[in-house]
Amino acid sequence: MGYPAEKPVPTLAEFLAWEETQPDKHEFVNGEIFAMVGARRIHANVTLNVASLLKSHLRGTPCRAFVTDVKLQVATNMFYPDVFVTCDPGDLQADRIMQHPRVIIEILSDSTAAYDRGEKFSVYRQVDSLQEYALIDPERLTIEVFRRMPEGDWLLAASEAGRGLILKTLDFTAAPDLVFEDVAETP
Repeated sequence: MGYPAEKPVPTLAEFLAWEETQPDKHEFVNGEIFAMVGARRIHANVTLNVASLLKSHLRGTPCRAFVTDVKLQVATNMFYPDVFVTCDPGDLQADRIMQHPRVIIEILSDSTAAYDRGEKFSVYRQVDSLQEYALIDPERLTIEVFRRMPEGDWLLAASEAGRGLILKTLDFTAAPDLVFEDVAETP
């Protein structure tokens, strides 16, 4: 009995050309393509809350916040973070793909939480410009922020979690009630 033929792994360029023809978004990780599913209401609310607060806070600075429709390239991988901030002049001139985030924020769901904490964070840590990685759980109303320390290690700022979303690299603080605004409402 023979073995099934191996599927050729697309290059990043092949993936990007292919995705341009697709109606839905896809992430490209270690040569594999993953379809992105639509977000639930509470996920979308938290994404909008955080992005709006960051946009207002960053006004007049060289930094900008972006949401789920802008691609982030990390080596040969392509992601759609929920929210990220870049201050890189090259990124701010880019049309669709950014490469130098200072902060990445992922809004957790039951289906993505382990991946966002594990493999995705492992890939994100390869980005030299990344200083903070936040995980926001709208179901449990929790916020975790990981910070890159000067020696390169990452520290979970667990003691700050009850005070809201604190991003020291951006001198930004958002109280929990602002981060989770409209989450508990029923449609």
